[in-house]
Amino acid sequence: MGGMAIGETVLAIGTKKGLWLATSQDRTNWSLSGPHFLMNEIPSIGIDQRNGSTRLLVGARSEHWGPTVFHSDDLGETWTEPENGAIRFNDGDGAALERVWQIQPDAADRPGVVWAGCEPISVWKSTDGGEHFELNRALWNHPDKDQWGAGFGGAAAHSILPSPHDPDTVHVAMSTGGVYRSTDGGDSWQARNHGISAYFMPDPNPEVGQCVHKIARDAVEPSTLFAQNHHGVYRSDDSGDNWQSIADGLPSDFGFVMLTHPRRTRTAWVVPIKADGERIPPDGHLAVHRTDDGGATWARFGTGLPDLDYNVVLRDAAAVDTGDPAGVYFGTRGGSVYASANEGEAFVQVASGLPDVLCVRAASL
Repeated sequence: MGGMAIGETVLAIGTKKGLWLATSQDRTNWSLSGPHFLMNEIPSIGIDQRNGSTRLLVGARSEHWGPTVFHSDDLGETWTEPENGAIRFNDGDGAALERVWQIQPDAADRPGVVWAGCEPISVWKSTDGGEHFELNRALWNHPDKDQWGAGFGGAAAHSILPSPHDPDTVHVAMSTGGVYRSTDGGDSWQARNHGISAYFMPDPNPEVGQCVHKIARDAVEPSTLFAQNHHGVYRSDDSGDNWQSIADGLPSDFGFVMLTHPRRTRTAWVVPIKADGERIPPDGHLAVHRTDDGGATWARFGTGLPDLDYNVVLRDAAAVDTGDPAGVYFGTRGGSVYASANEGEAFVQVASGLPDVLCVRAASL
């Protein structure tokens, strides 16, 4: 990867058995290299470009050595693991790190700040570019904690959305638990799930306990959020205080992916999945659905995708880049990875035959 040039796009692909890196000058023709960390599960990737360079951050999990965070400042030529690990519970916490589900660099004007969401459900903050993290104890000791549980994949703090305009506002989503918001930099957290239904629970409208699958923030209106739940697609226009359904027009309200446009307001992408018992694309027809009006309408796009594909796209196995037009990427549990250079309207295949794809991230160099 050392020969990468300015203007290229790098696509980082985390799988059940390692990390692959793909590069392209035109987001249509791709070169693939890897694997890195062979036989390590890679559920999280962060790409940090805030300091005039590109740092790759990878949450890796070895069945033998356990989970850790590696980073590379030379696009994967070499990797560094901090001594004693980047994320560690203290002896008195009564917990051990199981998995790093999310690595999220903060806003451009907060260089060095990187967030991590982990299993068991916990949020961590780094101020040195992701080399060392500190546990957010306000969330770890939250009084709602006994109402949180494990989703099908585990007890995950899987979405972290620091506000680009307000350093004190951060949203976190967890499976299971729901959406939580801090307005004081993480010193306290409040559940923000009003309007999100959980019809399969004894209380169909709980304030705490929802199995939210992914959340994303609008790039123009930071108080507008989108959520894909375990049954339910929602939008909030008041920073999570209230949510309204925007699932009408989709073939299914179930799925894992939620992406928003890097520049345009009220534009989002989902990948519907039929549920609960089947967990496949509707009728085996894998497709991306996009809204350009905040969920009032949805358009289906499947050009370049296989006629039949029965594999699921997991919550972080999808990403957008900052190109113009924006690029859209996703990978499946069948090991195929696809890229669109025109906002999801047509796709090309980047890779096939990989292990289960768990995480995809893209960036322009």
